[in-house]
Amino acid sequence: MEPRLVGPGPYRATRLWNEIIELFRAGMPLRKHRCRFKSYERCFKASEAVECLHELLGSNQNFGPEVTRDQTVKLLKKFLKNHVIEDIKGRWGKEDFEDDGRLYRFPPSSPLKSYPKKPSCGKEVIKFPDWNEPRAGPSQEPIPVKSVTMNSEMWYKRHSIAIGEVPACKLVFRRELTQKNIEEIWKSMTLSRLQKVLGLDSLDEVLDTKLVNSKHIVQNVYNVNKQGIVTLEDKSKELPHWILSAMKCLVNWPSCSDLKQPTYSGFERDVFKTIVDYFSQMKEPLLTFNFFDIFVSVLGLLQKPSKAVEALQISCLLLPPENRKRLQLLVRMMARISLNQDLPRLSESVRTRTLMVQAFSRCILCSKDEIDLDELLAAKLVSFLMDNYQEILSVPSALKSSIEDHVVHLQRVQIKYAGADSDATLPPPSFCHQITTGEFEYQRAAGSQEPLAALLEEIVMSKEISVKDKKKKLKQFQKSYPEVYRVRFPSPETEAMLFPEKTKQKPPILMWALKKPFQPFHRTRSFRM
Repeated sequence: MEPRLVGPGPYRATRLWNEIIELFRAGMPLRKHRCRFKSYERCFKASEAVECLHELLGSNQNFGPEVTRDQTVKLLKKFLKNHVIEDIKGRWGKEDFEDDGRLYRFPPSSPLKSYPKKPSCGKEVIKFPDWNEPRAGPSQEPIPVKSVTMNSEMWYKRHSIAIGEVPACKLVFRRELTQKNIEEIWKSMTLSRLQKVLGLDSLDEVLDTKLVNSKHIVQNVYNVNKQGIVTLEDKSKELPHWILSAMKCLVNWPSCSDLKQPTYSGFERDVFKTIVDYFSQMKEPLLTFNFFDIFVSVLGLLQKPSKAVEALQISCLLLPPENRKRLQLLVRMMARISLNQDLPRLSESVRTRTLMVQAFSRCILCSKDEIDLDELLAAKLVSFLMDNYQEILSVPSALKSSIEDHVVHLQRVQIKYAGADSDATLPPPSFCHQITTGEFEYQRAAGSQEPLAALLEEIVMSKEISVKDKKKKLKQFQKSYPEVYRVRFPSPETEAMLFPEKTKQKPPILMWALKKPFQPFHRTRSFRM
């Protein structure tokens, strides 16, 4: 069976678990083995299972080549505990799998997990101030506006495409937006954009929106320093100074300005261990238990890096400010240590980058409940974070501009026409997407020519405009918009049909008209016969 990409959506971790089990069962070679003078059919050695599963995970686009052999052994321990495999005597339930020559087999029962049923999260309805809520003052009274009918002469003078009556209208004020209103607008539009980027019909299955704090989003956007790092209002939640000094020491190695005591051989490894121990003792990962499913869903977009970056940008705005700041500092440290060529190796067995991922992935992302693939998923996410941390941990400028424009729009005085739907003046949040050159040219032509074509047709069909005025307007229109005019009148004949010449009736031909014109009488001589 061919591996398939498991995209974003609910229960992605469970879907990945079932996907790997199916691929492993289909791809693991089974043959006859001997153990202690006894033969066992359709089984495999532990080392063979490690080799097969490691190759399978490395070639699978859901995990990638960064999966280590040690992580593969840990996953096989999970398989043994969950009865995906069993030893040749039928024993399972413990994580005592080792990379050796012991024999294992697949049980006859299906080891696939069923999808859990989550309690439905009621949709949170955010109420904005209504257009019809009046503001105290005389400006709430309707402004009397006399209906005006624009005749042809006015149209010609103004050269406007607006023909018709101007209805009575009034100024409508919103109540002044409070800070809470603005925070709820940020929350609503941020979650709406995240749902669109993930391509989901709803966020209900991957995120309980009631757990999203709107204040955190606003603080993460606006309370930042020049480097884009979050500044905390509560200084007690800052990282301890000695941890910051240790992080700076490894990043700037060998020039450690904050370090006053002398160093010794292996000093850098002790400093690194101090940092690892501090972050490992946290009760909750930096991405929090509440947002585990949403970050796992984002992993389904890694084949489209630009979308994955945007989804992670938005998702990281949901974090508590202290978590976001620690994530920014930690991931930046991990990336810079991995690129520091002057820093001695922190491990003899693994590369520095791999060590960073193994050491900190679980303190960045893990599940509150025991999830069998969370370590592999966390490693995948942390690797992507290290490669793109500058973009991911910055504020998305397009989203910020869109929300700020929307807030400004809501704070403006609005003109409401009689009979118009008040909600129609509230445009939904829109986001730009790239289109082809052909689509742009078509939209530009259609967007500008359709109203002009309608105006031209109105002039042509109008019976209230005299022929003289109609010719004058058409001549002006042809001069201003020749392309639109040419579409309506492609040839002089079609234009001539609009103003047919009146045929003059010729008088009836009389008999006297055939005679010669009247001539004066002349006397002549008569000849008599």
